[in-house]
Amino acid sequence: MRGAVPTYDLYGESHPKRPDFWLHWETIASRSQLHNWEIKTHRHTAFFQILYFRGGTGDAVFDGQSHPIQPPVMITVPPRCEHGFRFSRDMDGMVITMLASRFGSSGRSLFEAGSQPTLISLAPDNMDTGFLTQSLERLSVELISGGVFHDDLVESYLKSIVLLAARLTAPELPLSGEAGTQERLKFLHIMVNRHFREHHPAEFYANRLNLSATHLNRIVKAATGQSTNGLLAGRLVDQAKRDLVFTSASVKQIAYDLGFTDPAYFTRFFTKETGTTPRQYRTEQSARMAV
Repeated sequence: MRGAVPTYDLYGESHPKRPDFWLHWETIASRSQLHNWEIKTHRHTAFFQILYFRGGTGDAVFDGQSHPIQPPVMITVPPRCEHGFRFSRDMDGMVITMLASRFGSSGRSLFEAGSQPTLISLAPDNMDTGFLTQSLERLSVELISGGVFHDDLVESYLKSIVLLAARLTAPELPLSGEAGTQERLKFLHIMVNRHFREHHPAEFYANRLNLSATHLNRIVKAATGQSTNGLLAGRLVDQAKRDLVFTSASVKQIAYDLGFTDPAYFTRFFTKETGTTPRQYRTEQSARMAV
């Protein structure tokens, strides 16, 4: 039989009274090297944890199930969840322990007791995960260096991190047949914003909305004046325009970031949709902003 799982505020520490901190952070190495790079299964009553891994290897164990850690990755551990870790000696990262109640309803799906731990791959080719990585790195710098407005900045970064993680892990469940048109359109926009770089056909979205592609096309056209394919193309074009104006990335890099495997095809697509090439659009917008 498995023994009782210990409960800690911080791993390996027993406090006769509730600690007075709402936030604690440390490097992965600082504590795990004291325990031969293994954090045995335990849980926290009131604390929520964020672990951020830049490099190294390891395994996370949740409720007896092992999951490989493949950096760069972020892991969230809600209160009362049984968890443990095994790390390689070159594991590079940090762990943040904080009161779950500190953030109210923000990201509640992540840190409510009974929620499941989540592993979020920080793929660099996704806008949200890219921003999540930047936020984690900026938080790490702020925690180390401090300075004016330190506490406010730490809390602000943490809120952004929690909310982004909650959005990235929110389930996408097919809507029931009773869902109304407005509800379906709202859900469609959420899915398009999440998946537009993957270039899925209209059928992909229709299936998740419990509709035929024809029916989806009909309600999209009634609401927006364009077809579903037009809506998907428009989302790609909108993002391409932002990237061309507000970043210095090359047209080739923007094409790859938007899921195009052939930059030449991206140029043809953009030209067809806008009447101008990506380079011409960037030049024209730069001239307008300089006036």
